[in-house]
This record gives sequence, C-alpha cells and structure tokens, in this order.
Amino acid sequence: HLVESGGGLVQPGGSLRLSCEVSGQNLDAFSVAWFRQVPGKEREAIACASAVDTSTEYLPSVEDRFTISRDDAKNAAYLQMNTLEPEDTAIYYCAADTFRLCALRMPYDHYGQGIQVTVSS
Repeated sequence: HLVESGGGLVQPGGSLRLSCEVSGQNLDAFSVAWFRQVPGKEREAIACASAVDTSTEYLPSVEDRFTISRDDAKNAAYLQMNTLEPEDTAIYYCAADTFRLCALRMPYDHYGQGIQVTVSS
C-alpha cells in the first residue's frame, strides 16, 4: 500500500517535496519510482531508485531539478522538486516493484492513488 503526500499549489520557480509512505511490506525489497500524468496523456515515469544499490534514473526533463530518495528504515520514498514549471503540473504517483534494480521503462506492480501538483502564479 502506497500513499502519497506533499502535493499542492506552488508558484513557478518554487519547490515541493512529495512523500510516499509504504505499508504492509518492507520497502527495501522494492525499487521505487515516481510517475506523473497530465489529462489526456499517458502516465510517464520521471524518476526511480533501486533497492539493490544506490542507482537512480531520471527523465531528462527533470533530472537537473528533481531528486528521488528513499529511506528504507522509515519505509518511505521522496521526490524533491525544485525550480518547478507550469509544465510540471500533473498528478504524481508513487510506484514500487519487486525487481530491485530500477529502470524508468520497466513495469511497476504497485501504485499509489496519486496526488495533484499544480504550478501556477
């Protein structure tokens, strides 16, 4: 079970930190990822973090602004988003998969319900 928090309305150039709390399983058994979806478009993976090592992967459009992290002791993952742009407005989803080496293009078995992020002045 994955639950996202930390979304909301932010002005362009601002920052938000999304959290993903995991229950029912130990997070260290899972790769974690963040996806986002804009109405009318497919959900896209934007960042992932492996469980087997410290490797991460980012969508090029966010890699200089977003940072994914995980705290397995707290069973939580995070997405720090800086220098937000209106184009970042979307519903953001946390995801996890038992394949412990992450990749943006791999399928993920578990998703949270999503949380809205709106970047607007």
